[in-house]
Amino acid sequence: MGVRLMVVDDHRLHAEALASALKLRGHRVLAAAAPAAGAADLVVQRAPEVCLLGTAAPAEPGVFDPVARIKRDRPQVAVLVLGPVPSPRGIAAAFAAGASGYVRHDERIEGVERAIMKARAGEAAVAPGLLQGAFAELLNPVAQPDDEGQRLLRLLTAREVEVLVRVADGEDTRLIAAGMGIAPSTARTHVQRVLMKLDVGSRLEAAALAARTGLLDRANSARPGGTSQR
Repeated sequence: MGVRLMVVDDHRLHAEALASALKLRGHRVLAAAAPAAGAADLVVQRAPEVCLLGTAAPAEPGVFDPVARIKRDRPQVAVLVLGPVPSPRGIAAAFAAGASGYVRHDERIEGVERAIMKARAGEAAVAPGLLQGAFAELLNPVAQPDDEGQRLLRLLTAREVEVLVRVADGEDTRLIAAGMGIAPSTARTHVQRVLMKLDVGSRLEAAALAARTGLLDRANSARPGGTSQR
């Protein structure tokens, strides 16, 4: 007996092709829909036995929120994530959200069908290699490379962080001084210290570096009301 399925993917052609292939193998495919934003609502409304939920970016924050929503409102629905080769953290995040498995986009239809049957039976449906990688990463996390924006931000005092944000906003020395309630000479000194610490030769270079490394976003969160650095 076939499985009641839904296929939801950002790429409609991929979703429809997979749905057609599964129908030919005797499964009842309820829908093949493209909009990712409405995926959870659609699945909750239709309540299939198994949902194949596509994603192009398994590492993006919040990408598995629809999985969590489906499992919260329809815990009986088994969700299989369809995606590219993920990082171990991507696999772990999918399972943490409640997914029953992860199937690569380039998997053969026989492999997809095996995963569907496992998911319906309540088993974890994921290639052994991917699962081993996920466990290895969780048990022995690899040290993340130093974040350049965070490293540079640690060089600055809280006052210098505010100066950097104002420089990036295009404020000149007079506006910086007025906005911070300090003398123009003091503002000029702060600007020079920021340029020196960031190892740049101009305000424009400082603003560009801050934007390129994510330092500007971190600096904005470190302004008054955020987290000061020192």
